[in-house]
Amino acid sequence: MRFIVICVIFFIPLFAANKDFTLYKKEGNIKGNTLLIIGGIHGDEPGGYFAPAFLEKHYKIKKGNVWIVPNINADSIIANKRGLYNDMNRKFSIIEKDDPDYLVVNKIKKIILDKKVDLVLNLHDGHGFFRKNYENAIFNPNAWGQATIIDQEKINGLEKFGNLDEIATKVNNALNNDKLFQDFHSFGVKNTETKFKDEQMQLSLTFFAVTHNKPAFAIETSKNITDLAHKVIYQLKSIEEFMKVMNIEFERDFDVNNYEEVSKKLFDFGKVRINNNMIFDLSDIKKTTRFVPLKNDKNDFKFEHILADTKFIDNRYEIYIGNLKVSDFYPQIFPIAEYKKDIKIEVDGKIINTKFAEEVNIKENFKILKTDFRVNIIGFSKTGVESEDDILVKKSDILDNYSVDNGKTKYRVEFYKDGKFYGMIILNFLKDDI
Repeated sequence: MRFIVICVIFFIPLFAANKDFTLYKKEGNIKGNTLLIIGGIHGDEPGGYFAPAFLEKHYKIKKGNVWIVPNINADSIIANKRGLYNDMNRKFSIIEKDDPDYLVVNKIKKIILDKKVDLVLNLHDGHGFFRKNYENAIFNPNAWGQATIIDQEKINGLEKFGNLDEIATKVNNALNNDKLFQDFHSFGVKNTETKFKDEQMQLSLTFFAVTHNKPAFAIETSKNITDLAHKVIYQLKSIEEFMKVMNIEFERDFDVNNYEEVSKKLFDFGKVRINNNMIFDLSDIKKTTRFVPLKNDKNDFKFEHILADTKFIDNRYEIYIGNLKVSDFYPQIFPIAEYKKDIKIEVDGKIINTKFAEEVNIKENFKILKTDFRVNIIGFSKTGVESEDDILVKKSDILDNYSVDNGKTKYRVEFYKDGKFYGMIILNFLKDDI
């Protein structure tokens, strides 16, 4: 189980600054070329950041290297805006030191220029469907969707992957000969001829790379494709074709042509561990989670999903996976105390040991064995009982609307002592078909 740390600290900065990003390096046992994949430069283009996050989790690199930055523009992703601090992809020529994107842009520039990097992919969603000839307002040469973007035909004098048009054409031919969800989803090669025709693109990430002799391409799935899994599959297939061009060998733990399998994995958001004493599964969590026992500040969120983040606003924590807000956590402030020993629970007639921030599976019933904690089973009550331990409890004894998940199978048990919160355990009642 893997967690990514998000530590929320309250302070007033001298000037706004975009969140830092993490570079994930997936390197094979056999040496080879290095592909750098950059996602999320535009926060309202989810195909461009869910795809690299999916790749980081579900692919194994056997030969060569794949470096991944899934969410370079983290603040804009949460805001679901192209650029919260204006367009980050127009800051690679000149950027002022007081620009909120300054540190991020200069950090990714250094990575692009790393001598080990052989080729760069910048992932996007673009409007419409690119066609070389005008068909209508959606299908035309000015559209960007379903295209591989190059800044020029080739990088003169660069033998290794310098023939940009040839590579992009090879990738697109493979995509179009593969399974498309609709025939009109076909890909094309769009050459912006940046140096001569597009002043705005001269400020972009790919043009910065190309002018420094780094082969670079943009993959654009269409914003007019509304199914996120469709876009992620197209992005992944494009990336795979580039890996084949680069002789990078890989394995994946799923069938890229199986829509249901990809969709299930895509929306598996994993768990969040908070202050190391409670845990929540984010894949089916309710939109609102109330009375979460938290500290007044400096709460420590550790996520399994690399696109997960938090935003504190209006006395609540908004929990995000990419641009998707999965829940609002409304805190109930308590002093927090640490307890590392086991908690004993009788589950379906058998006594087990567990710890705080764990999930326990139950078929029929459970009993929290007697401790010196005050035990609170959220959604359960018994007249005259102060601590709800040493009581045999069935699922039907707990009110459904107190579940933490939409499936109404998971419930909170909280442990207190001397006015302090010590921890939480999640009780997961298994469905009959499991």
